[in-house]
Amino acid sequence: MGDTMEALGFTDGRVFADRGRLYTISSCPGKRIYGERLFTKEGTEYREWDPRRSKLSAYLTVGGKRFPFAKDSKVLYLGASSGTTPSHVADLCPEGKVYCVEFAQRMFRELVGTCETRPNMMPILGDATKPEGYSMFADSVDVVYQDVAQKHQAAILCDNMDAFNARFGMVAVKARSEDVTASPDSVFREAERAILERGYRVIDSRHLDPYEKDHAMIVVERPIQ
Repeated sequence: MGDTMEALGFTDGRVFADRGRLYTISSCPGKRIYGERLFTKEGTEYREWDPRRSKLSAYLTVGGKRFPFAKDSKVLYLGASSGTTPSHVADLCPEGKVYCVEFAQRMFRELVGTCETRPNMMPILGDATKPEGYSMFADSVDVVYQDVAQKHQAAILCDNMDAFNARFGMVAVKARSEDVTASPDSVFREAERAILERGYRVIDSRHLDPYEKDHAMIVVERPIQ
């Protein structure tokens, strides 16, 4: 393991590939979050980033190349759950901050434990449909990442991008959460249309099969005025 390790060029050296698997550099060496594999090469510890456990990893694995995260990015993560993907985002932004919003109290308790291992993660118990409820934690963010499986996923993303003046957004759209009777493709097209109507640009949209059934990742940018 590690003999063919190379950085994905478009990630500014923060996501690595080795034999078809993705890795991030651990910001807290020796600490596993979800049983992921760790290995050390030349004094640096890497964490395997499982695309079946993380929609962001799935997006990169299926060929996504729009990567809005910088080392010092401030990220608002909606639907943080127990913190699996947010912990990798914290690895990607070691000089930034990841504001982790979760609504379910049971998952929030697990999230708090995850955040204790990553000093640049902040757990927030809140409702992603009501950004005013956590606006006191940041005046603005660089990226909004949304993984909330409920109706109006595109609107939730845009409302939060508006509230925090975010330049970029990513939303993992779960088709069955929007409309169980409609085809996934039609749901994804409708989400893109809703985003465009809010004045944002869709810069990438990719199905996440086979890692996440009936999901697509849509990447959004605020046009430069």
